[in-house]
Amino acid sequence: MPLFGKKPAELIVPPAVNSDPGARELVRVWSAHGQQHVTIAADAWDDPATWGIVLVDLARHVANFYDSERGMDRDAVLFRIRTLFEAEWDSPTSGVTGGAIK
Repeated sequence: MPLFGKKPAELIVPPAVNSDPGARELVRVWSAHGQQHVTIAADAWDDPATWGIVLVDLARHVANFYDSERGMDRDAVLFRIRTLFEAEWDSPTSGVTGGAIK
């Protein structure tokens, strides 16, 4: 279900989650009031470098969607994502604020 033009809604929970008692939500990212709002289970792994794997896997899932649902070339999508990732890394379009909420 598209989120645009409707009240915000949660995305579906992947079916495999229901059969794993150790499943854990890692990230929620919302767009609200023209800004990004994030909740992260930052303590999910002892080594923060593991988040690099998560980010790359996420990019690949996005590319798979654009390839299968929008007919866009998967490699071209990944190249575009990586290009903007590196540009944002080098010159952020906005600052990141916030901290741990307990």
